[in-house]
Amino acid sequence: MADVISKATRESFGMALCEMAKTNNDIVVLDADLAAATKTSIFQKEFPERFKDCGIAEGNMMGVAAGLAAAGKIPVAASFAMFSTGRAYEQIRNSIAYPHLNVKIAGSHAGISTGEDGATHQCLEDIALMRTLPGMTVLNPADHYEMIEATKAAIEHEGPVYIRLGRLAVDSFNDPATYKFELGKGITLHEGNDVAVIATGLCVNEARKAVEALEKEGINARLINIHTIKPIDREIIIKAAKECGQIITVEEHNVIGGLADAVCEVTSSECPVKVTRIGVYDRFGYSGPAWELLEKFGLTETNIKKVITEVVKG
Repeated sequence: MADVISKATRESFGMALCEMAKTNNDIVVLDADLAAATKTSIFQKEFPERFKDCGIAEGNMMGVAAGLAAAGKIPVAASFAMFSTGRAYEQIRNSIAYPHLNVKIAGSHAGISTGEDGATHQCLEDIALMRTLPGMTVLNPADHYEMIEATKAAIEHEGPVYIRLGRLAVDSFNDPATYKFELGKGITLHEGNDVAVIATGLCVNEARKAVEALEKEGINARLINIHTIKPIDREIIIKAAKECGQIITVEEHNVIGGLADAVCEVTSSECPVKVTRIGVYDRFGYSGPAWELLEKFGLTETNIKKVITEVVKG
């Protein structure tokens, strides 16, 4: 097993971009005056001539990215998720998604774990916004190693991609020696048939800890990591529904429009089962220390264990 690396996925993203750019001259990076926070500054330091700070003008940045893509470049447009998806939604829809241009959109500081930045910056709607756009691929990697591979896959994929980045340093759990990333394919991290736990992003490791702890108590939960929200892995979800009979989803996002709804869309048409949703329930966040907020909103191991136990024991 590889050494555990505690790193924010935004930093892993910056590292991966920089590494890929060494052999791919078409990669260019745009940022909206937040390079130090999004960690595109790693790329900026190495390739200043291929980095453009567009200022606090996210809509314009997306237009610039569209133009660069139309000219054959591979533009990466980064900002906080609230601004790269929310403020610039119309430009993404009409200038990038509609003509299906090869733009990669990065949304950093997503979710409750943005912490003290508060509700205005804690974007809980970005996945919902992006997955409604035709042809948009939506990625939400869970740890350092997964983000490295997901970034590579996003750059190599032809078409628009949204990739969610986290502010908070999280422990890695994947082993790079055996890990394989494939767009649109979920990963079974733990076998079990009592219930299927389907998680994404930061919540995957919290769910992993909960599932492993419950195994010692005689509860055998299946754990599935869905790093690609769109296109979602229908096969792995249907298999879990048939074999486990019930599902729990876990996400650092509004349960409306995110992973929970994506999973329910699959099960309702293919294999209707009870789906219990762990996430943020139709509300805004508020300012506070990141881990305290995650605990308060029920997104850590403690609450995930509680919900799994309640679902399995009925």
